Amino acid sequence: MSWTFFTNHAHVLFCLAHDPEMRLRDVAVRVGITERAAQRIVAELQEAGYLVVEREGRRNTYQVESSIPLRHPVEEHVALTDILDVVVERPRSRKGAARKS
Repeated sequence: MSWTFFTNHAHVLFCLAHDPEMRLRDVAVRVGITERAAQRIVAELQEAGYLVVEREGRRNTYQVESSIPLRHPVEEHVALTDILDVVVERPRSRKGAARKS
């Protein structure tokens, strides 16, 4: 595969929107980038306001700020939530997940 429609930034955001407790090591594997690249992307997304990182013990949790519009002039009329609603399964939480029988 030589190209995809979404950037690595989008892929990292999609992973964290789906699983806010996902480790960056796992995000990197899923996206196909290095852990260092995933860390850089998270820092850039945080700086741009798309991601809030909270430390919980030894782990981070991530909150996607989905009401923010996209950055490029071609899609600036679209909020991130519009993309997430189509691409990402609803977030899950390991702490509060109830098992269905």
